[in-house]
Amino acid sequence: MKAFRWLGMCAVALMAAGCALLDTGISQQAESQSDAPAVEDYRIGVDDRVQVSVWRNPELTVTAPVRPDGKISVPIIGDIEAGGHTAAEVAESVKKRLSEYIREPNVAVIITELKSHEFLTRVRVTGAVRTPRSLPHRQGMTVLDAVLEAGGLNEFASPNRSKLYRKIKERTEVFDISLGDILTKGRLETNLVLRPGDVITVPERLF
Repeated sequence: MKAFRWLGMCAVALMAAGCALLDTGISQQAESQSDAPAVEDYRIGVDDRVQVSVWRNPELTVTAPVRPDGKISVPIIGDIEAGGHTAAEVAESVKKRLSEYIREPNVAVIITELKSHEFLTRVRVTGAVRTPRSLPHRQGMTVLDAVLEAGGLNEFASPNRSKLYRKIKERTEVFDISLGDILTKGRLETNLVLRPGDVITVPERLF
């Protein structure tokens, strides 16, 4: 009996610990994505992939890319305008049209692939680097990572005058980057972690 009681206490403790870890993971994930646009606010663009699901009507479920005209095709009702609208707005449009054929349809719209968003999230490296680049943003990418991807500095660079430009809502913040100190002295104070849309510029030295 005591053994069963002890096992029960252990199970409760493990469940509590698991919940705490899950909560921490969700909080960290939310923090890392705090600068990304909220999913509910995202406006669907051309080439984004959208899934339309109708509860209890699997034959009406469809996954398709948004066409250049901004529309997707849904069984029974035909074309629906998706470009420039949120997923919730598209779901409401589908629901309204389907209600002519189905009583109180329950519609869900999910964006399964963000293609139109790609160029908004890229990182750019310009100026006195060997190969100016536009790079896909990767979690944990730093200034040094991006500059190395661009082939490093060229012979005309003035690395300690480098800048990082970051757009935050309606304003652009500028950060001084001591790229020379990062590369030659291992001083990483300005080796900032990059965010989607960041632009790094390396000026040429003054002769």
